Amino acid sequence: MLLKSTTRHIRIFAAEMDKDELVPSNHVLTLDIDPDNEFNWNEDTLQKVYRKFDELVEASSGVDLTDYNLRRIGSDLEHYLRSLLQKGEISYNLSSRVTNYSMGLPRVAANANQ
Repeated sequence: MLLKSTTRHIRIFAAEMDKDELVPSNHVLTLDIDPDNEFNWNEDTLQKVYRKFDELVEASSGVDLTDYNLRRIGSDLEHYLRSLLQKGEISYNLSSRVTNYSMGLPRVAANANQ
């Protein structure tokens, strides 16, 4: 059985990729960040998310691999993405097929002339 955690912007699978298919694994986690391209990313910010994922996985080492534990990691990563958005390190992709502002309304810079 394939264990997984899916949130709006984070998908974690207890599986590894083989060609274009997920093969269940008890030793490998596969991370899919922002599958709907709701945000604009740069490589540095993506690497921050990967590092945070590694930290969360390391903090869970020695614990059984369960749906609950994967959902906890996924939820923590979802909160981390929200913090990146609030800090302005990522932004909404206004060209995305869906702009639902799931992490809150975008910030609009105040006009200095007002």
